[in-house]
Amino acid sequence: MHPIRLSGRLTAWSLLLAGLAWTARAVWETRLAMAGEPASGPPDQGDGVHRPLNALENSYHFVTSLGGGAAFLCAVLFLLWLWRVRDNARTLSGQTPKYAGIWVWLGWIVPVVNLWFPRGIVADAFRTTAPGRKLPVAVNLWWGLWLIGMLSGVGLVYNDSTDEIIARAYTEVWPLLLSDAAVVGAAVAGAFAVRAVTAAQVERISAGSMTARLVEAGA
Repeated sequence: MHPIRLSGRLTAWSLLLAGLAWTARAVWETRLAMAGEPASGPPDQGDGVHRPLNALENSYHFVTSLGGGAAFLCAVLFLLWLWRVRDNARTLSGQTPKYAGIWVWLGWIVPVVNLWFPRGIVADAFRTTAPGRKLPVAVNLWWGLWLIGMLSGVGLVYNDSTDEIIARAYTEVWPLLLSDAAVVGAAVAGAFAVRAVTAAQVERISAGSMTARLVEAGA
């Protein structure tokens, strides 16, 4: 049985930190849109030519770098938490998990299955830990917003460089801001989902410990 309370807290806080980082991105993208594109044009001017960045564009690079660090920390903590809750659910219920352990890691990157496997692992861990209880709304809200942020093409997964994102902010900022809003919402909902699943396991583990102590006392 893996200790889960601290892991759940760290994961929830890391999700909120990632949400804060994406909020900062949205603020900077709004500032870029309000400032307007310089007369010299976008940073990436094509054919391998890049003009010097101004102060606001440089600061956006810094903000996105911090956001990338926050997202990486969040991903590591979330995966470790997910492995633990899946393993704990198996121990607590005696049931074989619906998804093999390898999908805790590969489920996020393998095309098509990454559209539902991660949510499925979380849902399976909760349902086997707390049979009969309704899946927390936050789980579905987290996953729905995550998919919007991932599939929007301007949020969590995109091929454009930071300079190309700056150019987008100058010319059409609303798709960026909507995608940012989905990512922030997913982070907040994810924090609530992690807390709910963690709390269910802590409750089940505590109940099992109390039962064991009562049995020992009776013996």
